[in-house]
Amino acid sequence: MFVRILIVEDEPAVRELITYNLQQSGYDTVQAEDAEKAMMIINEALPDLILLDWMLPKMSGVEFARTLRRQDRTRGIPIIMLTARTEEADKVMGLDIADDYMTKPFSPRELVARINAVLRRLAPEASDQVVELDGLKLEPSKHQVTAGNNKVELGPTEYKLLHFLMTHTERVYTRSQLLDRVWGDHVFVEERTIDVHIRRLRKALESVGKDEWIQTVRGAGYRFSVVAPLADDAAKTSL
Repeated sequence: MFVRILIVEDEPAVRELITYNLQQSGYDTVQAEDAEKAMMIINEALPDLILLDWMLPKMSGVEFARTLRRQDRTRGIPIIMLTARTEEADKVMGLDIADDYMTKPFSPRELVARINAVLRRLAPEASDQVVELDGLKLEPSKHQVTAGNNKVELGPTEYKLLHFLMTHTERVYTRSQLLDRVWGDHVFVEERTIDVHIRRLRKALESVGKDEWIQTVRGAGYRFSVVAPLADDAAKTSL
């Protein structure tokens, strides 16, 4: 699974070491030496996770994290704070605004393990964890979807869409939200493009009797649910 991590660290040697180890673990990385450069990168495309050093020039990592948490577009980005501060009060402050906190020095293996744990918890669609719901199984490492012994043939976009929906069941998402979460908020396509891919996804799932799990909520958007919709729920209505 393609996962993009933004490393915000002002020490070049530390930045390069982290970059090397993350790339060895299969992550795509982008670097920033301060908050200003990091925000420029984020404005172009949201990363899946941010590794954020506490002590940065001009604006501290703590201040930058608070700035991200105040904005709707960036509020949900997982953040792991990196710092040499070891006092309990500092850790409490860090965990108030970040999703995890690591003190320097740390081992590359532990860093990767923490990243994986945060992604599984906060962005499951960005992890390689197998997802299985009532007989439908999605395996990110194999890029494969099966139902029993039957393989479900999906295009790359339909696969990404299904992965997101299977890891966020029962919640209703608007077309705009799906575009941001599946395509990325830096990709500009018509919202109705979602309808085309929903139809293709339903068609693929129809072969294994799971098409009704992709439900239309009239006037709101789409949801994934293994619970059969009520007759008046307007699920699986024409688009």
